[in-house]
Amino acid sequence: MTADLRERWTEALLAARRGPSSANAPDPLPYAENLLARWAEPQRRYHTTAHLTAVLDHIDTLSEHAADPDLVRLAAWFHDAVYFPDRSENEERSARLAERALPEAGLSPEATAEVARLVRLTITHAPDDADANGAVLCDADLAILASGPEPYAAYAAAVREEYGFVPEDAFRTGRAAVLRQLLELPRLFHTPHGERVWEPAARRNLGTELELLGAAG
Repeated sequence: MTADLRERWTEALLAARRGPSSANAPDPLPYAENLLARWAEPQRRYHTTAHLTAVLDHIDTLSEHAADPDLVRLAAWFHDAVYFPDRSENEERSARLAERALPEAGLSPEATAEVARLVRLTITHAPDDADANGAVLCDADLAILASGPEPYAAYAAAVREEYGFVPEDAFRTGRAAVLRQLLELPRLFHTPHGERVWEPAARRNLGTELELLGAAG
């Protein structure tokens, strides 16, 4: 998996390099190694390289809907590059990491700004209607919600593990609030594929998890 991820990073970065900033740009691999080390940190249970791989796979599925799929792929690499479950500023710190690393890696200021904007968008997962890149990244990130019963149960269990420091009653209350907030959204997905294929399954999964949390309480 790691070798494949290195190749995917290199392809996306090389495709996204444009203009004079790409001249004599450094080797992409050290940047991949830094990011992969972050994605493998011990505090992670769900936000791991497996999640990164899944998001990249979903971006491939949705790529025709993106204005610039390679920048969306780079945003996927950075969107959880900084992740500590007991902190609330992970997305902002991840965006700032992108703003530091990508110009050095050969991206133009405009491309870097777009990647950072997309990373920050994963705070809300609420892209504007005209935001094609944002729709693809947000849908790819939330596609796990539409998975089959076993993968969804594994996802929910991994999230609980990441928040192992939270007492059970408090976790159930907080998680139920998150699920209700998601179910109250007019739509979870913003691409045509996401709305058509993933939306119904995601709502079923969220509703089932909410019922199970109530039963456990």
